[in-house]
Amino acid sequence: QVRLVESGGGLVQAGGSLRLSCAASGTIFNLGVMGWYRQAPGKPRDLVAVCLSNSNTNYADSVKGRFTISRDNAKNTVYLQMNSLKPEDTAVYYCMVSHGAMNYWGKGTLVTVSS
Repeated sequence: QVRLVESGGGLVQAGGSLRLSCAASGTIFNLGVMGWYRQAPGKPRDLVAVCLSNSNTNYADSVKGRFTISRDNAKNTVYLQMNSLKPEDTAVYYCMVSHGAMNYWGKGTLVTVSS
């Protein structure tokens, strides 16, 4: 069982920055994909960014050039640095990690960007 704890959400003005963290704990051997998804009210959950075990990354077009995903394998932690935030980035952000054949999700952290 893998448990995920997210932190770093909050309220920020447009143009500001936030850094999200997600720490995995439990019986962990090797984490595979680590990533962030987000869900705005009334919308489906969408991919924001993922980081593979070889550190290759992939981003949604809407966040390219503004968000950076990174991971610290020694700490079983994934980060999302969010710069130049826009009101449309407002959402609950969920951490996801793959471990073995399972995907695990965090409970989410709210990011609110005011105009």
